[in-house]
Amino acid sequence: MRRFGLFAFAAVLCCLATPPEVFAAPEPEESHGFKALVFSKTAGFRHDSIDEGILAIQNLATTHLFEVDASEDAGVFTDANLAQYDVVIFLNTTGDILNPDQQSAFERFIRSGKGFVGIHSATDTEYDWSFYGDLVGAYFQSHPPGTTSATVVVADRKHPSTAALSETWVRTDEWYNFQSNPRGDVHVLASLDESTYSGGSMGVDHPIAWCQNFEGGRSWYTAGGHTPEAFSEPEFTDHLLNGIEWAAGVIPGDCSATVDANWELVALDSETDNPIGLDVAPDGRVFFIELGGTVKVFKPESSATVEVAQIPVFEGNEHGLLGIELDPAFDTNGWVYIFHSPLFGTNQRLSRFTVVGDAIDLGTEEILLEFPTTRSQCCHNAGSMAFDADGNLFLATGDDTNPFESSGYTPIDERAGRAPWDAQRSSGNTNDLRGKILRITPQADGTYTVPEGNLFPSDGSAGLPEIYVMGVRNPFRIAVDTETGWLYWGDVGPDAGTDSGTRGPRGYDEWNQARSAGNFGWPYCIGDNEAYIDYDFNTGSSSGAFDCANPANDSPNNTGELALPASEPAWIWYPYGPSSDFPAITDGSGRTAMAGPVYHFDSGSDNNSRVPEYFDDTLIIYEWSRNWIKEIKMDDSGNIVVINPILNDISFQRPIDMEIGPDGGLYIIEWGSGFGGNNNDSRLVRIDFRPGGGTPVAIAEASALSGPVPLLVDFSAAGSYDPDSGTNLT
Repeated sequence: MRRFGLFAFAAVLCCLATPPEVFAAPEPEESHGFKALVFSKTAGFRHDSIDEGILAIQNLATTHLFEVDASEDAGVFTDANLAQYDVVIFLNTTGDILNPDQQSAFERFIRSGKGFVGIHSATDTEYDWSFYGDLVGAYFQSHPPGTTSATVVVADRKHPSTAALSETWVRTDEWYNFQSNPRGDVHVLASLDESTYSGGSMGVDHPIAWCQNFEGGRSWYTAGGHTPEAFSEPEFTDHLLNGIEWAAGVIPGDCSATVDANWELVALDSETDNPIGLDVAPDGRVFFIELGGTVKVFKPESSATVEVAQIPVFEGNEHGLLGIELDPAFDTNGWVYIFHSPLFGTNQRLSRFTVVGDAIDLGTEEILLEFPTTRSQCCHNAGSMAFDADGNLFLATGDDTNPFESSGYTPIDERAGRAPWDAQRSSGNTNDLRGKILRITPQADGTYTVPEGNLFPSDGSAGLPEIYVMGVRNPFRIAVDTETGWLYWGDVGPDAGTDSGTRGPRGYDEWNQARSAGNFGWPYCIGDNEAYIDYDFNTGSSSGAFDCANPANDSPNNTGELALPASEPAWIWYPYGPSSDFPAITDGSGRTAMAGPVYHFDSGSDNNSRVPEYFDDTLIIYEWSRNWIKEIKMDDSGNIVVINPILNDISFQRPIDMEIGPDGGLYIIEWGSGFGGNNNDSRLVRIDFRPGGGTPVAIAEASALSGPVPLLVDFSAAGSYDPDSGTNLT
C-alpha cells in the first residue's frame, strides 16, 4: 500500500533551499479531516492515466488537508481496514476485482454511511455484482475510437462538484456510452452533447456525471479521466475534488432532486368535473375551477374541498370557465381574477371578485375588460393568467378561429361569410384582443391601466394598447418569471403533418419566450419563422409566401393596421413525430405544448417537501397529449442550456394546469385520460419531494445452516438497516 500524507510532504518542503516564490507549496485550505482510499486494481484493460490520477488525488489531499492511501491490493477490503476511511475511490478499475468476502465488506462500508467515488472505467468493473452496479449507476458499453473534444452540458450548478463549471464545458476525453441510461435512478449532474462529437450512441440524453444517496452512503461518478492530461486540468480536478469531498460527507450537496423514487403524487381531490385551472393562496388553500362554472377550494388543514362559487357560463366550442388567478396581495384583499364566457351575450370577460372566507361574493364582481367572440364555431379561447413582480396581469387569449376546414394549415379564408375561418381577423389584427397575450395593471377601483412597454402606444394609434404579444394561435398556458419579467407560453399549433408546396409548412407546437413585446407570426408564420403561402380559398390557387420580416394583413376581415410588426421566431418548435430541431422534445401521441412555472427556490421555507434547490431558476414545461414534464435549464441570458425529462416514474393523465405554490409545492390539475373531458380520472394533485422514503432492508443471519439433529441456531437481524440514513435497525 502506498501512503501519502500532508506531514511527509511538509517535511520535504522544509529541506528545500529554492526560493519560495518559485517552489512554494499551494496555500493549504481549511482541513476537512477525512481519509480516502484510492483503489486502482485492474483485471482487464489498464489505463495509462492511473499513476497521474493517484498523484493528482495526492496533491489534492496535500492542498486540502485530507489523508489518502493508494492500493491495488484487494485484501484491504476488510471491515477492520475499511473502517478508517470515509470514502473509497475506484480509479479506472476494470473487471472482477473483489472476491465475495471483500464485496460484503465494501457493502457494509457503504451502508455504514460512507462514500464511493467512481472515475472513468469504474463503470467497466464488477458486471456480475448487482450491489456495485446499482452503486456506480451504470455499466460501460462502448466508446468511439480514441479521444476527442466534446461539449459537456452542466445541468446542476448547485452541487459542489459542478457549481464552478460553466453551463457548457468543452474538453477532450474518451467518451463512454453506457448499457442503460441511469437518469431517474441517480441524480444527473452533467451530460454529453452528442452533436459535438462522433460515436455517441445514447441520443439526446447522455449522462456523463452523476451522484446519489445510496443505502445509507453516498455515490459520485464521473466518466472523465481516461487520459493522463485530464488529471492536470484545473476544471476536472476541481470537479473531482468536490466530488470526493461530497462523497466523504464533509461538504453538503443535494443528490436527490431528480431521483424518481424521491417524488410522490398525492391526490388532493379526485371528485372533479372537467377541472381546468388552479392557483394557490399564501395560506396553502388551492383554488381551482371547472369548465362548467364551478369554483372550488381545497383546504389543506382538513383535506376537504368546498365549492366557493358557481359562475353561470356558456359551455360549448371551448368556452366556459377558463382561467383563475389570485391577486399578489390576496392574503389582504381577497381578490381573485376569473376569465370566463358569461352565460348570455357573446363576450369573453375578465372579472375580479372578492373571496370572503371560503366563498366568492358574486356581488363584488368588477368587470375589467370584455371582447366579442364567436360562440357558434370552435375553437381556441385560452384563458391562462399570470402576474409579474410589478403587479401587471398577463392574460392569454386564443385566435377564436375554426381550424377544421384549412387542411391543417393556416386558416386565412377571406370569402364572404367565412370570418370565423380567418385568423387574420383576430391573431393578425392589431385592433382585436383575440390571439394575443394582454398585459394590464389592475387598479383598486376595478379599472386597469396599461403599463409602459406593450406592443403598441398607449393612445391606441397603432393598435390596442393592452396587447403585449400578438400573432398567437392557442396560447393555452403561460408563465411569468417574477425575477426577470420574461413571459413564457406554450402555443398549440395546427395539424398538418407534412409541408405543402401550395399551403406552406406542416404544423408545429411552440414554446416561446418574450423578453419584450412582440409579434409571434400567426397566422402568417410558424416555428422558426417558416412562412405560410397566401392561399385563395375561393379559387384554390396560391400566390406566394408571406414575408415574415414585413407581414401585411390585407384581409377584408381585418380592422387594424395593414403593416404588422416583424414576426419573431419561436423559441422551441416541434411537429408530430420526432423533432430534428429539438430532439429532447420526445415523440408521443398528439401535440399540446404547455408552459409551467419558472421556479425560484425559497431557502427560508419550512416546507420540507417543496421543490428542491436544484430547480432554482428553471422553467418547467409539460405536454398535455404526451403526458410528460421536462425542465429547461437556461444560462443567465435566458438561452437554453439543456432540456431534461423529470418525474418519469409518475403517470400523468393529461396535465392541464400547473403551479408552484408559495410553499414551494408543485400542484397539478389532470384533465383525465379522455380528450373530450367528463373523465372519471380527472383530479387535483400535489407532487411532493420526499427524499429518504426508502423501505428498510431486512437482513437475517443464522449461526448455522446445517448440522446434526438437534441443531441449535442463533438468528440475528443485526444487519438490517435504513437505506436512507444507513443506521442499523433493531
